[in-house]
Amino acid sequence: MSIANIRKSTEDKMKRSIESLKTDLQKVRTGRAHTGILDHIQVEYYGQPVPISQVANLQLADARTITVQPWEKNMMAAVEKAIRESDLGLNPASMGETIRVPMPALTEERRRELTKFIKAEGEQTKVAIRNLRRDANEAFKKLVKDKEISEDDERRAQDDVQKLTDKAVAEVDQILQTKEAEIMTV
Repeated sequence: MSIANIRKSTEDKMKRSIESLKTDLQKVRTGRAHTGILDHIQVEYYGQPVPISQVANLQLADARTITVQPWEKNMMAAVEKAIRESDLGLNPASMGETIRVPMPALTEERRRELTKFIKAEGEQTKVAIRNLRRDANEAFKKLVKDKEISEDDERRAQDDVQKLTDKAVAEVDQILQTKEAEIMTV
């Protein structure tokens, strides 16, 4: 394995860690409606659990309401039940062929809990990124030990990976700051 391969692999894994954080943070409910909140909800469809987006059309009616329109009328009850039983604390209401899902306002206490949660998620992502840096540095040390690269090349490679790490951690901090501002906005 070469320095370039290790660097590319480490960079890709760091990007995946950041994307995973973004996906996890989309599930955090703020006072504002967002169709991504419902992405992880599974609906029973002919005996198989499938994501809600595969059985219904999700749209924003306004800033605080999501409308869910199942493609088949017989799926109304199953979709409504799945949303109600999810861990999101939402209360859907049927209106003809659509289901309206209003986003309840968040209390100050709940907002603080959510900010603690997102900070913990961000810290886990930073730890994962630092672990990737450590793994890359160990790989560089092994290349030096096997006399495939010089110590100077190792030092340059470690500096390069440190820059990648700093950039990824800064991106995580920016994502957390944006999400925290979104949650604390009343």
